[in-house]
Amino acid sequence: MKYRFIEEHKQEFPVVVMCHVLDVSESGFYAWRKRLPCQRKREDAHLTEEIRQGFAAHQGRYGSPRLQVELRDQGRQVSRKRVARLMREAGLCAKRRRRRVLTTRRDATHPVAPNTLNREFTATEPNKKWVSDITYIPTKQGWLYLAVILDLYSRTVVGWSMSGTCDEELVERALNLALARRQAFAGLLHHSDRGSQYTSRAYRTRLEQVGMVVSMSRKGNCWDNAVIESFFGTLKEECVGETAYASHEEARLALFTYLEVYYNRIRRHSTLGYVSPVFYEQKTL
Repeated sequence: MKYRFIEEHKQEFPVVVMCHVLDVSESGFYAWRKRLPCQRKREDAHLTEEIRQGFAAHQGRYGSPRLQVELRDQGRQVSRKRVARLMREAGLCAKRRRRRVLTTRRDATHPVAPNTLNREFTATEPNKKWVSDITYIPTKQGWLYLAVILDLYSRTVVGWSMSGTCDEELVERALNLALARRQAFAGLLHHSDRGSQYTSRAYRTRLEQVGMVVSMSRKGNCWDNAVIESFFGTLKEECVGETAYASHEEARLALFTYLEVYYNRIRRHSTLGYVSPVFYEQKTL
């Protein structure tokens, strides 16, 4: 066990130092290494197969950090660097993010709210801060627009809506779903960009009825809503990828499965210590 630890961390610490700390001889370590290859190759082959299975189970969405946690929870104690090395050797590479395209535009006649969120992307409990935005999904029937509301406490998708039209009804349906599923108290902060869908009178009136505090990103500053920008990047990478959906209905089914079945309940979130949003809320509340 000591020799294996030294072997796995020799790129981080000098071998002589680790041998001294672990009270083993350098000659013993190097003698062990000479006997290692056959056994090590067998272990690597077995571990690579486990990594392949985990990679396939998550449809190529997981890189080495999440797969290392997945293996750990299955009782396999292995370093992230070893997982990364075996993934490279096996040609396994997680899906890459693509650039997001602008979907909301401001209406200069609509009033806007100040940036009350001010990039404070954490919350002490659920239903304190929600962030919302819209993205598009390409299909052979044309764009399918997706509006999403995230709770900043657990990054849970609390509300969503899809439509072939990017209008105020799209975001209103997402808000209504979130309100139906969560208990929204007066003072809950709702943050969005300055898109006309969010600055419309109907949407602002709905927020006021609930007693929400309205916050909006500064003009042309995507970093003010970075959490949901990042979420959409992940969704485009992990759910859509290079898929060419034949219809809105096909895209709706794929997005519903990703949002409700996979992302909220299964996908390990790095900000949450590599547990799913639903598990994080269950564990902490």
